[in-house]
Amino acid sequence: MSSMDRRAFLQTTAAAGVFIATGAHAQATWPEHNVRIVIPYPAGGSTDVLARFLADKLKDMFGHTFVIENRPGAGGNIGITAVTTSPPDGYTIGAATVGHFAINQFLYSKMPFDPERESLTWELPNVFAVAVDHCPARTVAEFVTWAKQKGKTSFGSPGVGTSPHLSGVMFAKLTGFDTVHVPFRGAAQTIPAMLSGDVTFAIDNLASYVPFFQSGKMRALAVTSAQRWPTMADVPTMGEAGIKDFVVTSWAAFVVPTGTPRPIIDKIAAAMKTLAGDAELQKKFEVAGARVIASTPEETLAYAAKERAMWKDAVALSGAKAE
Repeated sequence: MSSMDRRAFLQTTAAAGVFIATGAHAQATWPEHNVRIVIPYPAGGSTDVLARFLADKLKDMFGHTFVIENRPGAGGNIGITAVTTSPPDGYTIGAATVGHFAINQFLYSKMPFDPERESLTWELPNVFAVAVDHCPARTVAEFVTWAKQKGKTSFGSPGVGTSPHLSGVMFAKLTGFDTVHVPFRGAAQTIPAMLSGDVTFAIDNLASYVPFFQSGKMRALAVTSAQRWPTMADVPTMGEAGIKDFVVTSWAAFVVPTGTPRPIIDKIAAAMKTLAGDAELQKKFEVAGARVIASTPEETLAYAAKERAMWKDAVALSGAKAE
């Protein structure tokens, strides 16, 4: 598939749209029935949880249900491909993530969409997590010492090429110990494996792990954001824990098929801007381990370009490849 063909697949909720013959009335009255939000990962993961928060708010705003549909597989490519091949009428939206826009293009030999246009909807850090019953470490430094003495460790992630996978690879490289990557379909599978002792640690999306920190079953050793997370003020950043230049955040964008009429795109973009200013929703996201954000396409393009450079190096370091 040529680069020009790929560029025809996706546009974002704030990018320029192409008018099609759906009729001015249909555009003005959108939505007239339920809207589908495709989540390209399993239920229970951070993308699924956070999208459901937004879907509830969008239902209140527009008076129609925004139905969540989980379509996992191929690093999230299967779900987003389902979006690109849907009618461009505003009734199918995809929750694309950093993997789609800054990682998968270096991992997969063929991509079914253009990963260079997006508008952010949320951002969340990864968290260094261990199971209390199977790891005595209370700090990152203690963990590294313990792991080197243990000699055999493993870490879980939602799959090859995901930011948690690459975060684990980078951490092991920076701290100088060997570990084995164990890919799962999502946090809903990684967490039980950690709690049973089958996996030693994870540097995974914070939102999925918050309940387990609260219950005391898991311990957070560090967060990968530039600053400490507001609801976990006692947990240091990776930088504070002694791991320099380790600022990693996962982010997502709502995307729609190219050809979706601009008035519909503008409605979705305006709704997201409103939600980003909703104090109640922001608090809900914050407690879950994320934050709602809104940006212009230009701001997001600059951010994504910076991210690609980091993730390109991380993919090369991991040696991972996928078809």
